[in-house]
Amino acid sequence: MLINSYSNLIECGTDEVGRGCLAGPVTAAAVILPKDFKNKELTDSKKLSKKKREFLRKIIIEEAIDYSVTHVDVKTIDKINILNASILAMNKAIASLRKKPEFIIVDGNKFYTKNKIPYKCIVKGDLKYMNIAAASILAKTSRDDLMTFLSIKNSHYNWKKNNGYPTKEHKNAILKYGITKHHRKSFKLF
Repeated sequence: MLINSYSNLIECGTDEVGRGCLAGPVTAAAVILPKDFKNKELTDSKKLSKKKREFLRKIIIEEAIDYSVTHVDVKTIDKINILNASILAMNKAIASLRKKPEFIIVDGNKFYTKNKIPYKCIVKGDLKYMNIAAASILAKTSRDDLMTFLSIKNSHYNWKKNNGYPTKEHKNAILKYGITKHHRKSFKLF
């Protein structure tokens, strides 16, 4: 079972999704949960079915003290690289919170910030802390929704199914139809 939080301070967890995609933004979320929040089903979004993620998304939105989701677009990813874009997305999500956190826990091993709030990077944090797992779910569901929307005008790539990840079908579509404005030109696309 996941631990509620790392510290006794007003703490937000943050995570991002979409780093390994060939198309679409990188998306991050920041979540502040109540200290007494409990949910046995909460875990890393990658370990959950789409239906379970959507179910948990509603609970997180209803019960969180505060949350924020942000996207960093393809042009920025291509300009500053995916690692820096991921960190930018997490910083934007944290800055968009109405309630200012006193401490941040970050999924992963790399992060930097100019906001002067202390933080700790936690490898596989989305499997250890509820607020990071909650951020993982909000980021994943929000990005999936966006990729489904983008798939309407770009149906050859089947983003509603692969969410822009480098599946065989997606790579074959790039070879056949070329790239779109939503593809990351700095990535090896096929």
